[in-house]
Amino acid sequence: MPELPEVETTRRGIEPLVANKVVAQVLIYNGSLRWPVPQELISLLPGQRIGGVGRRSKYLLFAFSSGTMIVHLGMTGHLRVDSMQTEKRKHDHVEIIFTDGTALRYNDPRRFGSILWTLADPLQHVRLSALGPEPFDRQFNASYIHKLSRNRKVAVKPFLMDAHVVVGVGNIYASEALYRARIAPARPAGKVSKAAYERLIQAVTIILSEAIAAGGTTIKDFANSEGKPGYFTQELRVYGRAGQKCKACDTLVKQIRLGQRSTFYCSNCQK
Repeated sequence: MPELPEVETTRRGIEPLVANKVVAQVLIYNGSLRWPVPQELISLLPGQRIGGVGRRSKYLLFAFSSGTMIVHLGMTGHLRVDSMQTEKRKHDHVEIIFTDGTALRYNDPRRFGSILWTLADPLQHVRLSALGPEPFDRQFNASYIHKLSRNRKVAVKPFLMDAHVVVGVGNIYASEALYRARIAPARPAGKVSKAAYERLIQAVTIILSEAIAAGGTTIKDFANSEGKPGYFTQELRVYGRAGQKCKACDTLVKQIRLGQRSTFYCSNCQK
């Protein structure tokens, strides 16, 4: 599933290709995504101009003249900009054609993504309004997360992955951040000290920044808006390395399940 760095990479790749373009036509080939694609987009969007593309958590926000199209890539979704003359690919479900002859195409083999529409403030949409802070926001600091974690018995890794705590720290980056912060993923969140959370927040921001710069992480399905894979996978220190030596101490990396997700860690480096 694309995580925050992959979504941000897509946003940065797509925005220069669609910003300020005017919609000529909308085609919905298969509207059966996680939620039905609003059919009114077919009549609503033509003639409207895209002002820009933002991001909140893993949602892309396409700002049109009269509202916002909210796109979530789900597990296998991706966006690309083609010439409208380019042959449509299998699993292209929605196509927004612009007056300059280019087209924004949404492709999703498993159809777990979504395309939503709102006339109101998109940050107040039901899918976004209850989300926690962005990992790069000042609000996401040691005092905030330490206070929120007090008396919490849940393991620190699923706590970190909770979008009500902070958005965008998915399974891969949570494992990597906890490793760099030297925190055992199964330790109860309420037992993690403020100093340890300081290290964790620094690790999260550094890792996500590095992953965005590298174009994301290629795990199975992700490709950016140009169809190229991300390269942060080459920097992974524990994720997917069960049974291999820790890069710091030669202890074998272990794999367990926390919150129904595979978790990788070094029992010597992480306490």
